[in-house]
Amino acid sequence: MDITVESLETPALTKAQLAELLFEQIGLNKRESKDMIDAFFDLVAQSLVDGDDVKITGFGNFQIRTKAPRPGRNPRTGEAIPIEARRVVTFHASHKLKEQIQEQGFSSSRFVP
Repeated sequence: MDITVESLETPALTKAQLAELLFEQIGLNKRESKDMIDAFFDLVAQSLVDGDDVKITGFGNFQIRTKAPRPGRNPRTGEAIPIEARRVVTFHASHKLKEQIQEQGFSSSRFVP
């Protein structure tokens, strides 16, 4: 399904804009659209917090990675500062998404999941 986002004023696609697109192009009412978008992102976030990977076929994978502690430095003072171990989220685009990006180039204003 193609969802056009040509009417967006900013280059970023927000949750509010996604909800508006569901309302306009799929026919959900505004409340249902907002609730669906919120539920989707809450589910993705909670899965990542729980340590589970999130795989969206045709889009990509979100994974939790544990970074080891390492030495760092304050760029202003040059003072050595230890950087603690932490968990970070990484995203790896699927081959299908990478192909779509290469085919469309930089001039496209379409979002195709």
